[in-house]
Amino acid sequence: MSDLSKIRIGVIGCGHWGPNHVRVFSQLPGSEVTACADPEERRRDAIRSQFPTVNAYQNHQELLARAPVDAVVIAAPTRFHFEGVRDALLADKHVLCEKPLCLVAAEAAELIALATQRKRILMVGHIFLFNGGIRKLKDLIRAPGTGRIHYLRATRMNLGPIRSDVNCVYDLATHDLAIFNWLLDAAPVSVSAVGGCFLQQKIEDVAFISLCYPDNILANVQVSWMDPKKLREIVVVTEKKMLAWDDLASPGPVTIYDKSIDRPPDYRDFGQFQLITRDGDLTIPKVALQEPLKAQNSFFLDAIRAGHLSFNDGPFTMGVLHTLEAIAESLKQGGAAVSVAK
Repeated sequence: MSDLSKIRIGVIGCGHWGPNHVRVFSQLPGSEVTACADPEERRRDAIRSQFPTVNAYQNHQELLARAPVDAVVIAAPTRFHFEGVRDALLADKHVLCEKPLCLVAAEAAELIALATQRKRILMVGHIFLFNGGIRKLKDLIRAPGTGRIHYLRATRMNLGPIRSDVNCVYDLATHDLAIFNWLLDAAPVSVSAVGGCFLQQKIEDVAFISLCYPDNILANVQVSWMDPKKLREIVVVTEKKMLAWDDLASPGPVTIYDKSIDRPPDYRDFGQFQLITRDGDLTIPKVALQEPLKAQNSFFLDAIRAGHLSFNDGPFTMGVLHTLEAIAESLKQGGAAVSVAK
């Protein structure tokens, strides 16, 4: 490995997201991008025009064999993730792979075991775990006075972009599953899901997902590529508060609603009993805003230096993938409840 003050990065895949990794790792003081790989010449040329010092290769094998890199980013289509991550680990490179790590949980487990064997960092780019608003949500959930969580719901919709390699669950819902699992420090016990393949055969472009977490915490995720309005919202309803995150909101992404349903302390008979709504103040807390990709990639560099991931590690990755597999099975069964593997 090079001098750890400058970790050398190679970016594999220069389509939609790869150039952002080139930009961010080139800006971070702890890293430098020395190589990229993509089969399309126009994409390689686009990187070279902006970053003349980056060597461009046609494929990941060429990059791994010839480029002086300590770590690689896998930003290629999901179907390539297993092969790309495996080859990088066998070449003794640390790996940051875009979500989801694999389409199949068993393949992901193989990669995680290989990373452990080779003593290399393997991290998945669950970028919303580094979003300032989501991190504020977790702080608020843990804060005294919030109370027990009743349920969570997420909405992630837009008109496109439409993918042909994975469905909207693997593309969009992966984000919210990772967020929910991280907020609750747990994976779901069971899931049920229905979806529609309106634009392409056998590829869901809209899905409605119900999840049951330990302690009877319920969750719901709605995702779509064919909605007229772009939405990225999460609501957390607890005993004492109601919390909302809206990634597109102004003046801030998080809102605290001091609202709840109160039970009278005593009543004489059932006829007098009624639940009472309590409507308090609305607060928009200050959220430290930093580009999530920059925060994520800085964390990856720190993990390489430390030799381990403090969170977003192998077991967490497997929790997300087991949930995705259970959702896929429920979709096949028309919405039947499916247990999530441990």
